[in-house]
Amino acid sequence: MKRMNQDIIIIGAGLSGIGAACHLERKNKNKSYIILEAREEIGGTWSLFKYPGIRSDSDMYTFGYSFKTWDDDKSFADAPSILRYLHQATEEYNVKDKIKFNQKVVSYNFDEENNLWTLKTINPKTKEELEYTSQFIFNASGYYNYDHGYTPEFKGLEDFKGTFLHPQKWDTSLDYKNKKVVVIGSGATAVTIVPKIAEDVDTVTMLQRTPTYIAALPNKDKIAKFIKRILPSKIAHTIVRAKNILADMIFYNLCRKYPNMMKKFILKGIKKELGNDFPIAPHFSPNYRPWDQRFCLVPDGDFFKAIKKGKANVVTDTIDTFVENGIKLSSGKILEADIIISATGLKLLPFGGAKISLNNKPFNITKQFIYKGLMLSELPNFFVFAGYTNASWTLKSDLTSEYISRVLKFMEKNKLKSIKAKVIEENLGELPLINLDSGYIHRAKDILPKQGDRFPWRLYQNYILDYKVLRINSVRDKRIEFR
Repeated sequence: MKRMNQDIIIIGAGLSGIGAACHLERKNKNKSYIILEAREEIGGTWSLFKYPGIRSDSDMYTFGYSFKTWDDDKSFADAPSILRYLHQATEEYNVKDKIKFNQKVVSYNFDEENNLWTLKTINPKTKEELEYTSQFIFNASGYYNYDHGYTPEFKGLEDFKGTFLHPQKWDTSLDYKNKKVVVIGSGATAVTIVPKIAEDVDTVTMLQRTPTYIAALPNKDKIAKFIKRILPSKIAHTIVRAKNILADMIFYNLCRKYPNMMKKFILKGIKKELGNDFPIAPHFSPNYRPWDQRFCLVPDGDFFKAIKKGKANVVTDTIDTFVENGIKLSSGKILEADIIISATGLKLLPFGGAKISLNNKPFNITKQFIYKGLMLSELPNFFVFAGYTNASWTLKSDLTSEYISRVLKFMEKNKLKSIKAKVIEENLGELPLINLDSGYIHRAKDILPKQGDRFPWRLYQNYILDYKVLRINSVRDKRIEFR
């Protein structure tokens, strides 16, 4: 069954997909488009995850859109607030009626002769199969497997008599009141769940193999509040956004250039939160440099407050085996538990696992390089929405939309039908796509595209540089082939 051809099909109705649609409504209103969403609601991560306390770990002035103000007092928003913001955006920019739900893309094929993408979808509920065609694809499907999180193979798990679950499959009916809970992991999910449930449980222990860098920030930005009080909403939003972008960039670059100094600074902040009685090592002093892995922010220091009050504790050890009443550690200690939460990360899954073909021949994404962080080499009319790892995700997806808007106008003006990035450099070095030393990155290294060792195939994770490249520099480039 053929569906009417669109100029553009956006894949995914999460933060990036909705943002891309809003940008089209603002700057390319003559283009027809639809959004295909595999689930039955918008929001992506923010509607999928239901675990206690789920929130952004980036401030909303940068995590929100450049064109839509963030009016809440809290800088770090919970999932319901983010969803409300997204729903408002779909209403304000007339995006809502362009979303087709329960449309999981299973394959893409680009016909270079006709400059046309054909997409095949399946309805996860009814199993109905449909076909769509478009000139351009905006892939904003996210980067991880929505069906399954990552859980290691734990020895003896079948012996555990309590409840075991992964946060990605959180059971909202789970009663953890007055229960002994162990949260395995030390990333953003773990440091969010622990303080949220601490008041209700008997005990909650965060069991970590290695520590993570964690810092407390106020959830209400006093400078932002002052700026918003004296200036019109849109101007205030722009200024606060710029302030926070600059602050994040300075902090990140200081961490990379002066890691030892910044480690001391970070640990000093933790000691200030926990007091002198709590040992910083080994629980909060990682053996890697700041920003080698993702950095965790805890609004108002809630995680540290739960520990200081005695409502939560941290154990740094490795798991020997699960036992009937909990976990036996390598040290021999038994951690008793009624509930064990495996906050052990995500499984990466590029492009939602859909198969990509070029002229009906399989297209191997792992052989390709990423051009300016938004196009795969040799794949025409296919734009990728991927955010920063060292700053708010949306900052990069916003810039991607701005660049695409300029490309679309350029192509329309010059009566061009396709755009393709080509590697012209000799001996372009290969680097992993994501510059983090995290486990989920290593596990996915064989299924991702590559980045090069020099511009524009290198991802510099630098907003100011990307702003210049994507919003100011010409879209003409000797590496770009227009037809």
